[in-house]
Amino acid sequence: QRVWVPEHSEGRLPLCRDTMTSSYAQEPKLFGKWSYEGITIADISVKDYIQFKGKCAVWLPHTAGRYAAKRFRKAQCPIVERLVNSLMMHGRNSGKKLMAVRIVKHAFDLINIMTKKNPIQVYVDAVMKAGPREDSTRIGSAGVARRQAVDVSPLRRVNVAIHMMTTGARLASFRSLKTIAECLADEIVYASEDKQNSYAIKKKDETERVAKANR
Repeated sequence: QRVWVPEHSEGRLPLCRDTMTSSYAQEPKLFGKWSYEGITIADISVKDYIQFKGKCAVWLPHTAGRYAAKRFRKAQCPIVERLVNSLMMHGRNSGKKLMAVRIVKHAFDLINIMTKKNPIQVYVDAVMKAGPREDSTRIGSAGVARRQAVDVSPLRRVNVAIHMMTTGARLASFRSLKTIAECLADEIVYASEDKQNSYAIKKKDETERVAKANR
């Protein structure tokens, strides 16, 4: 497609510019790098709660949506943004979303270097595997109270997985030479591979072991 710019009064020749339609983005990519195409969720139970398609395929995990205004609305929040929000914990970090976005961006770059895979896929796998499937709750009123094993809802599995991964990264980086981005990358990679090095996987196994004892 060629656009003709009209001749000017100074007597200069008309200009011809090629409009570079091909240089514009054809699909949204996270941080302009990571494609949402081909991301798969093997576990169908959490499929509805891990959002990365349609309007949830965002360039930046900073949509300023009102996801806490109503119950269950946070299930519509882009899954990477939920990780960013979870990093803004412990008073001194409250509200510093740009800092959290930067940490996630660096962590995803490191994940790509470590695994040679799309970091969105690695992160989705980690969320899928790090959530406990069985937990125990307290049954009984005044007097005799006991623990009873219960199944965990898919939304809570996603919530707990994200919370445990960010908590593990925060603990690993505190008073350490490693940056929070490096610790978060390690945590996500280990969780996606179901390894015990991951804080989230350790906590999940412990929760399920206690629940099994209380069946």
